Amino acid sequence: MRVLGIDPGLAIVGFGLVDFSRGAPVHVRHGVIRTAAGEPLPRRLLTVYEDFTELLEAFKPDALAVEQLFFQKNVNTALPVAHSRGVILMAAQRHGLSVGEYSPQQVKSAVTGYGAADKTQMMEMTRALLKLKAHPKPDDAADALAVAICHCYAGRILP
Repeated sequence: MRVLGIDPGLAIVGFGLVDFSRGAPVHVRHGVIRTAAGEPLPRRLLTVYEDFTELLEAFKPDALAVEQLFFQKNVNTALPVAHSRGVILMAAQRHGLSVGEYSPQQVKSAVTGYGAADKTQMMEMTRALLKLKAHPKPDDAADALAVAICHCYAGRILP
Protein backbone atom coordinates (compact mmCIF):
# COMPACT_ATOMS: atom_id res chain seq x y z
CA MET A 1 0.00 0.00 0.00
CA ARG A 2 1.35 3.44 -0.94
CA VAL A 3 0.37 6.23 1.48
CA LEU A 4 0.74 9.95 0.90
CA GLY A 5 0.90 11.84 4.19
CA ILE A 6 0.09 15.54 4.33
CA ASP A 7 0.91 18.24 6.87
CA PRO A 8 -1.51 20.92 5.70
CA GLY A 9 -0.64 24.58 5.48
CA LEU A 10 -1.02 27.51 3.13
CA ALA A 11 2.54 28.85 2.84
CA ILE A 12 3.99 25.33 3.09
CA VAL A 13 2.26 21.98 2.62
CA GLY A 14 4.45 19.10 3.73
CA PHE A 15 4.15 15.77 1.94
CA GLY A 16 5.63 12.37 2.67
CA LEU A 17 5.19 9.24 0.61
CA VAL A 18 5.73 5.75 2.03
CA ASP A 19 5.12 2.23 0.84
CA PHE A 20 3.80 -0.12 3.51
CA SER A 21 4.62 -3.78 3.01
CA ARG A 22 5.57 -6.65 5.28
CA GLY A 23 4.48 -4.61 8.29
CA ALA A 24 6.95 -1.76 7.85
CA PRO A 25 6.85 1.64 6.16
CA VAL A 26 9.47 2.31 3.47
CA HIS A 27 10.43 5.84 2.47
CA VAL A 28 9.66 6.80 -1.13
CA ARG A 29 9.84 10.59 -1.21
CA HIS A 30 9.19 13.71 0.82
CA GLY A 31 9.08 17.44 0.23
CA VAL A 32 6.93 20.53 0.33
CA ILE A 33 4.55 22.54 -1.79
CA ARG A 34 5.16 26.27 -1.34
CA THR A 35 2.92 29.22 -2.13
CA ALA A 36 3.96 32.86 -2.40
CA ALA A 37 2.98 35.03 0.56
CA GLY A 38 2.12 38.05 -1.58
CA GLU A 39 -0.34 36.20 -3.79
CA PRO A 40 -4.12 36.40 -3.24
CA LEU A 41 -5.67 33.44 -1.39
CA PRO A 42 -7.46 31.99 -4.47
CA ARG A 43 -4.17 31.92 -6.41
CA ARG A 44 -2.35 30.23 -3.52
CA LEU A 45 -5.11 27.61 -3.24
CA LEU A 46 -4.84 26.96 -6.98
CA THR A 47 -1.08 26.40 -6.57
CA VAL A 48 -1.73 23.90 -3.78
CA TYR A 49 -4.34 22.12 -5.90
CA GLU A 50 -2.20 21.95 -9.04
CA ASP A 51 0.98 20.83 -7.27
CA PHE A 52 -0.89 18.31 -5.13
CA THR A 53 -2.64 16.90 -8.21
CA GLU A 54 0.76 16.49 -9.89
CA LEU A 55 1.92 14.45 -6.86
CA LEU A 56 -1.14 12.24 -7.07
CA GLU A 57 -0.68 11.63 -10.77
CA ALA A 58 3.07 11.04 -10.54
CA PHE A 59 3.11 8.69 -7.53
CA LYS A 60 -0.38 7.13 -7.60
CA PRO A 61 -0.87 6.61 -3.85
CA ASP A 62 -3.49 4.16 -2.60
CA ALA A 63 -4.46 6.30 0.37
CA LEU A 64 -4.11 9.80 1.73
CA ALA A 65 -3.38 10.56 5.39
CA VAL A 66 -3.96 14.13 6.58
CA GLU A 67 -3.30 15.73 9.92
CA GLN A 68 -6.41 17.27 11.45
CA LEU A 69 -6.34 20.92 12.35
CA PHE A 70 -5.92 21.58 16.01
CA PHE A 71 -7.51 24.60 17.65
CA GLN A 72 -5.57 27.74 16.99
CA LYS A 73 -6.21 31.02 18.78
CA ASN A 74 -5.32 33.02 15.70
CA VAL A 75 -8.27 32.73 13.30
CA ASN A 76 -6.28 34.59 10.65
CA THR A 77 -3.89 31.61 10.57
CA ALA A 78 -6.39 28.78 11.03
CA LEU A 79 -8.80 29.72 8.24
CA PRO A 80 -6.30 29.80 5.36
CA VAL A 81 -4.87 26.46 6.52
CA ALA A 82 -8.40 25.07 6.60
CA HIS A 83 -8.97 26.31 3.04
CA SER A 84 -5.78 24.59 1.88
CA ARG A 85 -6.74 21.38 3.67
CA GLY A 86 -10.14 21.47 1.97
CA VAL A 87 -8.53 21.78 -1.47
CA ILE A 88 -6.33 18.78 -0.68
CA LEU A 89 -9.28 16.68 0.50
CA MET A 90 -11.28 17.61 -2.61
CA ALA A 91 -8.41 16.64 -4.93
CA ALA A 92 -8.04 13.31 -3.10
CA GLN A 93 -11.73 12.59 -3.60
CA ARG A 94 -11.50 13.50 -7.30
CA HIS A 95 -8.76 10.86 -7.57
CA GLY A 96 -10.78 8.23 -5.69
CA LEU A 97 -8.45 7.98 -2.70
CA SER A 98 -9.45 6.76 0.71
CA VAL A 99 -8.61 9.41 3.31
CA GLY A 100 -7.51 8.96 6.90
CA GLU A 101 -7.56 11.98 9.20
CA TYR A 102 -5.48 11.97 12.38
CA SER A 103 -5.05 14.28 15.33
CA PRO A 104 -1.53 15.35 16.31
CA GLN A 105 -1.83 13.11 19.39
CA GLN A 106 -2.76 10.10 17.26
CA VAL A 107 0.23 10.70 15.00
CA LYS A 108 2.56 11.01 17.99
CA SER A 109 1.15 7.83 19.55
CA ALA A 110 1.54 5.86 16.33
CA VAL A 111 5.10 6.98 15.69
CA THR A 112 6.58 7.14 19.20
CA GLY A 113 4.10 5.28 21.40
CA TYR A 114 3.57 8.48 23.41
CA GLY A 115 0.82 10.99 22.53
CA ALA A 116 2.70 13.95 24.01
CA ALA A 117 6.04 13.28 22.31
CA ASP A 118 8.14 16.33 21.52
CA LYS A 119 9.50 17.35 18.13
CA THR A 120 12.90 15.74 18.75
CA GLN A 121 11.34 12.38 19.64
CA MET A 122 9.11 12.53 16.55
CA MET A 123 12.00 13.37 14.23
CA GLU A 124 14.18 10.58 15.60
CA MET A 125 11.47 7.91 15.44
CA THR A 126 10.45 8.96 11.93
CA ARG A 127 14.11 8.69 10.86
CA ALA A 128 14.50 5.31 12.57
CA LEU A 129 11.25 3.78 11.30
CA LEU A 130 12.08 4.78 7.72
CA LYS A 131 15.75 3.78 8.09
CA LEU A 132 16.96 7.20 6.94
CA LYS A 133 20.51 8.38 7.55
CA ALA A 134 19.38 11.83 8.69
CA HIS A 135 16.22 13.51 9.91
CA PRO A 136 13.98 14.41 6.99
CA LYS A 137 13.94 18.11 6.14
CA PRO A 138 12.14 20.46 6.21
CA ASP A 139 10.03 19.95 9.33
CA ASP A 140 6.77 20.10 7.36
CA ALA A 141 7.88 17.14 5.23
CA ALA A 142 9.02 15.23 8.33
CA ASP A 143 5.61 15.81 9.89
CA ALA A 144 3.92 14.56 6.73
CA LEU A 145 6.02 11.37 6.79
CA ALA A 146 4.90 10.84 10.40
CA VAL A 147 1.26 11.22 9.32
CA ALA A 148 1.81 8.61 6.58
CA ILE A 149 3.42 6.24 9.11
CA CYS A 150 0.46 6.77 11.42
CA HIS A 151 -1.92 5.72 8.65
CA CYS A 152 0.12 2.58 8.03
CA TYR A 153 -0.22 1.54 11.67
CA ALA A 154 -3.67 3.02 12.37
CA GLY A 155 -5.65 -0.18 12.11
CA ARG A 156 -3.49 -1.93 14.67
CA ILE A 157 -2.87 0.68 17.36
CA LEU A 158 -5.34 3.55 17.15
CA PRO A 159 -8.94 3.44 18.32
